[in-house]
Amino acid sequence: MLSERMLTSAVRMCASRFMKIDPCSDARIPGPKPGQPYMLYIHIPFCERLCPYCSFNRFPFSEDYALPYFANLRREMMMLKELGYDFDSVYIGGGTPTIVLGELCDIIDMAKSEFSIKEVSCETNPNHLIPEYLERLQGRVDRMSVGVQSFDDGLLKQMDRYDKYGSGESTLEAIKVAAPYFKSLNVDMIFNFPAQTEEILRRDLEMVLESGTSQTTFYPLMASPSVEKSLAATVGKVDYNRERHFYEIICDTLAGGGNSPFIHGSAWTFNKRPEGNLSDARGGQMIDEYIVDYEEYPAIGSGGMTYLGDTQYVNTFSVREYNEAIQANRMSVMGKATFSKHNRMRYRFMMQLFGLRLDKKQWKRDFGCSVAQGLPAEYAFMKMSGAFDVDDDEQITLTPKGRYLMVVMMRQFFIGVNNLRDQARAALPEDERDLLFGAGCAMK
Repeated sequence: MLSERMLTSAVRMCASRFMKIDPCSDARIPGPKPGQPYMLYIHIPFCERLCPYCSFNRFPFSEDYALPYFANLRREMMMLKELGYDFDSVYIGGGTPTIVLGELCDIIDMAKSEFSIKEVSCETNPNHLIPEYLERLQGRVDRMSVGVQSFDDGLLKQMDRYDKYGSGESTLEAIKVAAPYFKSLNVDMIFNFPAQTEEILRRDLEMVLESGTSQTTFYPLMASPSVEKSLAATVGKVDYNRERHFYEIICDTLAGGGNSPFIHGSAWTFNKRPEGNLSDARGGQMIDEYIVDYEEYPAIGSGGMTYLGDTQYVNTFSVREYNEAIQANRMSVMGKATFSKHNRMRYRFMMQLFGLRLDKKQWKRDFGCSVAQGLPAEYAFMKMSGAFDVDDDEQITLTPKGRYLMVVMMRQFFIGVNNLRDQARAALPEDERDLLFGAGCAMK
């Protein structure tokens, strides 16, 4: 549709303008602002093997290389405490955070002992949903997010995940076993693979419903420049023309109608409908896009991205340089990007609407203007496109069309973030670049 194409072009252009990092050698990030809530993001960049569609900072796993990294994560966590930070939530992403279970448990235990942590979210892969892992993570992790991507064996083989993590059926059974161990279990899915038919998508949805999961996230396939060639060589070229149709199938199946099994948690996250058929905007669950709930957050670890005030700080993508920086009692910030007030308003507009509700009173308090005054072009475009359901003095909420436009916007935003990652990745030492773009053998 025309509005989708216009939005794609606009977000792509905006992202290319302000997602550029300048060199930075700051030994510390700024300290916290009084009264500001913060979440802690921890990045663990190791995987058993690398997936062709993933553009996050990740390296082939080697225990000799990983163990010093975990020790330095603990040191960097204490640097944040020395700066005066406290956190009520922690999100551990990767990579594969569960790749060294004992180290992960130590990291979580330390975070809970040093900060006011009330909720821990963590990512994992299906092969780690086994009793040994589940029993040790129960009580430590509140929300576990499992990277499934698809239950279709053909697609799993294309993604090089079938041999690593097992068949769709075995993954389904593992999720059924794992679900009771956590307050919330999220099943991460991807839609719009080139080889994915409507029949395959509907079968994926059936298996999500059968799994008993309390949450599922359906991401559109994102062909950022860093993975475009590997994507084309493995799963094929991405066709965005059918993305909206697939998205509508997902929404209708999971959250269509008053008696649907799920409700929208964000534009692409679905939470199990609460008992009593109550349908609050989120179902009381955290979502993968923690940046919706926490506009400001420090990030530790190689490849972590901190957002504070008007500045984004990017940690080195080199594990070796990260370890060296922490050992020298420095944080590993290698670059930063500073955003204008206008771009901060754009960021708030996108994130809050992606989270299904823009708070107009908060907007006025923080920016000193209305949404229409601050972003006249963006506001008018979304309104004329039929994106707004409620638009009163208190809030803006979305129509089904508006939710899809937010999927488009966030897809292009994350492609822009991946371009920023590529800038950081370009500075990797040659041996670490070879691990990602060469043979991909394990580090020695």
